[in-house]
Amino acid sequence: MRMDKLTHQLQTALADAQSIAIGRDHTSVEPAHMLLGLLNQSSGSVRPLLNRAGFDVQGLVSEIEQQLDGQAKIGQPTGDMGISAELVKVFNLSDRAAQKRGDQFISSEMVLAAMVGEKSAIGQTMARFGDREKALSAIEMVRG
Repeated sequence: MRMDKLTHQLQTALADAQSIAIGRDHTSVEPAHMLLGLLNQSSGSVRPLLNRAGFDVQGLVSEIEQQLDGQAKIGQPTGDMGISAELVKVFNLSDRAAQKRGDQFISSEMVLAAMVGEKSAIGQTMARFGDREKALSAIEMVRG
């Protein structure tokens, strides 16, 4: 994953996700950390997109918080932190979608589309709080 291909907003959300994982003594940054980082951005596009698509965003945030609370913690934190294979997959799918669209950068919207469209754990969690198709339509409207 090339960091220079991520928009500034997405780089900030990734740093926030890493901080969330470190603060909770988790072993790696997972898609749930990333989604929470995106949802917590005050000027980000993800929360408004999901609201527009009719998602129960507050319920989704609460569920993600509960899932993160249940994750295993490192007993002796060393400060080492990696990105999980699941999150790498999300970024790779986002990169592929951005390239197909002719986008030079990977945006938060592309990451959201990869998460909501995936049959992964994060995609299944999101599906309990809103309609995938409506989310993808809202993303498409914004992306043009």
